[in-house]
Amino acid sequence: MTRSASIRWWLVPLLLVAVATDLPAQKPPYDVFPPADPPYYRVRYEPSTEKGELVYGVNYTLWIPAGVKTLRGVIVHQHGCGEGSCKSGLTGAYDLHWQALAKKHGCALLSPAYEQPEKADCQMWCDPRNGSDAAFRKCLNDLGEKCKHPELVTVPWVLWGHSGGGHWAGGMVLLHPDRVAAAWLRSGVPQLADDPNRKGVKAHTVPDAALKVPLLCNLGTKEGVSVKDGQFAGVWPANETFFKAVRGKGGLVGVAIDPLSSHDCGNQRYLAIRWLDACLTARLPKKAGDPLTPMPAERAWLAPISGGEPAAAAKWKGDTLQAGWLPDEATAKAWAEYVKDTAVTDDTPPPAPTNVTLKGNALTWDAEADVESGLAGFVVERDGKEIATLPEKGKNPFGRPVFQNLQYSDTPTQPLVPMTFTDPKPEAGKAHAYRVIAVNTAGLKSKPSADATRPK
Repeated sequence: MTRSASIRWWLVPLLLVAVATDLPAQKPPYDVFPPADPPYYRVRYEPSTEKGELVYGVNYTLWIPAGVKTLRGVIVHQHGCGEGSCKSGLTGAYDLHWQALAKKHGCALLSPAYEQPEKADCQMWCDPRNGSDAAFRKCLNDLGEKCKHPELVTVPWVLWGHSGGGHWAGGMVLLHPDRVAAAWLRSGVPQLADDPNRKGVKAHTVPDAALKVPLLCNLGTKEGVSVKDGQFAGVWPANETFFKAVRGKGGLVGVAIDPLSSHDCGNQRYLAIRWLDACLTARLPKKAGDPLTPMPAERAWLAPISGGEPAAAAKWKGDTLQAGWLPDEATAKAWAEYVKDTAVTDDTPPPAPTNVTLKGNALTWDAEADVESGLAGFVVERDGKEIATLPEKGKNPFGRPVFQNLQYSDTPTQPLVPMTFTDPKPEAGKAHAYRVIAVNTAGLKSKPSADATRPK
């Protein structure tokens, strides 16, 4: 959901389907799409007027890691409500940080982009029972054929969602718990019968199978925790209701309150990706087609949902069903840093850039992000001396600056930032040697790349 969105999906009743279908569809922004050439693949579906089917057009963009013979899962990065957030979904599959997580676990990365007009009803896609569940499963089949990975239809799902996307991701857990390895719900949860903000929205129920799925409810403190009024005040009561319903039955659900943010995504990715990494390490089957592995109970940690010191579950003092669940000790320590000031620490440098190429005075390269802390930028050296840092200042108004810049729904800006640098002052007649160093958002530098030499 954008800050200017007029529809508060957790506070208002559904609009009539007829009204939603009469609204003009968002014009497909084909002119601003990033290209979908391999390893990227895309399908688009037109809006439907059939009852129960998706009333908005939708694009699904998929990224496949190089060298993966058989996919182990698909990570879904789902944007929030409002036309701006929907358009931001167009770049989700191009995010280098999320790609690093996908590559580590042999997963595809999928980013939907719904064509919801600004004042149309978000519930018509963020409630998966309104057609987006069926469209999603159809896209897995169609994209599986396109990318020649037919196993995409059957692999486990790893779900991340923001705002209405959190509602969608949580709803998919409740509808298909046996398919979901883990789900991160940022500023949005599926609405249950006793949700005080439901107001006409069809309630979800929590099946027993969903209690085995690792979940984390993540929201900003200004969404009803420290700020009790305003547009997003209903987020915390909805999250609290969902947490109590799931955790009260023994479900594997935790809460992480961002102490700095409101409805934006802030620095959540530095905990979300680590949390998902831990869950995928434990749950994804080694052999394609095998069922998901249960989370190992002996590794679990618990934490106060409002922040504080976590502890191993076996040593927890108090009611375990009122404490948030976390997958292991390392993740619990990262959680404690995040809920304090979001400054999750890291001591692992990013990978060194590769394929450094020089044509004339123009230098290009490839780079992968650090799984823990992403990619903040690059240092360019000529003959062993630094001549440039790129970018001079990354753009992210909501958290740590990153190389690709970030939008409200945690996706790169358009156009995508290229990995290129032109040397404005090479010395005539000198065979300069250039190399590139990657820098993650914790300030750690990679080893230098191999040299690229400009001949005399």
